[in-house]
Amino acid sequence: MAVALVMGNMIGSGIFLLPASLAPYGGLSLAGWLVSGAGALALAAVFARLARIHPAAGGPYAFTRAAFGDLPGFLVAWGYWISICTSLGALAVAFVSYLTHFFPILAHSSTRAASTAIGAVWLVVAINLRGLRAAGWTQAVTTVLKVVPLALVGIAGLFWYDGTHFAPPSDDLRAIAGSIPAVTALTLWAFLGLESATVPAASIRDPDRTIPLATLTGTAVTALVYIVSTVGIMSVLAPAVLAASTAPFADAARQIAGPVAAAAVAAGAAISCFGALNGWTLLAGQVPLAAARDSLFPALFARTAEGETPVAGVVIAGLVASALVLANYTRGLVELFTFLILLSTLHTLVPYAFSSLAVFLIPAAPRAPLSTVMAATAIGAFVYSLWAMGGAGQETVYWGFLLLMAGLPVYVMMVSRRRPPASTRG
Repeated sequence: MAVALVMGNMIGSGIFLLPASLAPYGGLSLAGWLVSGAGALALAAVFARLARIHPAAGGPYAFTRAAFGDLPGFLVAWGYWISICTSLGALAVAFVSYLTHFFPILAHSSTRAASTAIGAVWLVVAINLRGLRAAGWTQAVTTVLKVVPLALVGIAGLFWYDGTHFAPPSDDLRAIAGSIPAVTALTLWAFLGLESATVPAASIRDPDRTIPLATLTGTAVTALVYIVSTVGIMSVLAPAVLAASTAPFADAARQIAGPVAAAAVAAGAAISCFGALNGWTLLAGQVPLAAARDSLFPALFARTAEGETPVAGVVIAGLVASALVLANYTRGLVELFTFLILLSTLHTLVPYAFSSLAVFLIPAAPRAPLSTVMAATAIGAFVYSLWAMGGAGQETVYWGFLLLMAGLPVYVMMVSRRRPPASTRG
C-alpha cells in the first residue's frame, strides 16, 4: 500500500493530461521530463534518508519542524496543505476531461463539467471518511488499473515515431533556454507525491525501512513510465492536434487501434485520476492532523473519527477544492488544469526546499552518517527546487506567496494560545 500511495499519487492526472499542456514546446518537453526526473530522484533520496533517521507522521512538515522550528514547520504545513487542496481541484478537472470521451456534453457545458468535478471530489471524501483502510485499498486497486493504458499506448506509440512532431517551437537558443524552466515546472507536477509515503508514517509498519524503499522504487519506476509514454503519444499525435486534445491518450489510442481502444484508455485514465484524487484526499487529512497534534493547527484538525480518519482536514480540503473549481472553470479544461498544477507545484516546492536542507540539521544515528554523496544530492535537490519555483511563472508566484502569507494569522493565533498571559504591574 505504501508503494501504491507513492505511485498512485504521482501517476494521476499529470501524465494523462500533461501532453496537451506540453504540446507547444515540442521536443523541449522531453528535456523537461529528464530534468524533472533527475530532480525527483534527488528529492526521493532526500525523503528516503529523512524517513530513515526521523520517521515521524507529517512528512515534509515533520522534517521541517524538527530541523528549523515551529514557524518554518507551520509555513510548510500550511503551504503543503494548500498544495494538496489545489491538487484535488486539478485532479477533479482532469477526471472530467477524460469523462468527455463518454459524455461529450461535458466539454461544451461549464456548468455540467464543474458539477461533475465537484461530485468526484465529494465521492472520494466519502471514501476517506470510512477510514484509512478503505482509502488504502481504493488506492491499491486504482494504481494497478492505471498502469495498463500508460504502458500499452506508450509502447505502441513508439512504432509511430515521427521526428517532425518533436521540433522545438523556436531555433533561438535564448528562447529555448527560457522555455526549459517552464517545461520543467509543468512536468514536475507529475512527480508531486513522491513524498507521500512519509506523511502517514504513524500508520505504516516498519517505517524506517518501508518508507525509503517505497519512495525510491515508486519514483524510479514512475519516471521511466513517464518518459516512454510521452515519447509514444507525441509520436502518434501532431503538435497542433495534441494541444487541442482534452483526452490525449484516448485520442492516440483511437489512431493506433480504433474506438474500442480509445474507450478503454479513456476509462483507464479516468480511473487513474480518480485514484490520485483519493490518495491526495487521504494526505489532506494527515498533514493538518500532524500539525494540530503539535498545537500549530487548530485543535479541530486533530479530531479523528472511527478508522483514524481526520474528518475536519478531509472535509475542509473538499470545500476548498470545490471553491477552486467553481472560481476558475471559465478558463477551460486545459487552461484551468495548467493554472492549478502550477499553483500546486509552487506550494509543494517550498516543503521540498526545506526538507532538502533538513538533511543537514536533523541528527542522524551512528548507523546512518551523512555521506558526501548524500550531502551533494541534498544540495542538488534544494537548487532544483529553487530553480523550479522560478519556472512556475510570475502570476503563480504572486498568488502562491499571498496564499502562503495568509496563514500567518493562524500561526499567531495558535502560538498566542500556548503562551501564558503577560503579568501586569500595579
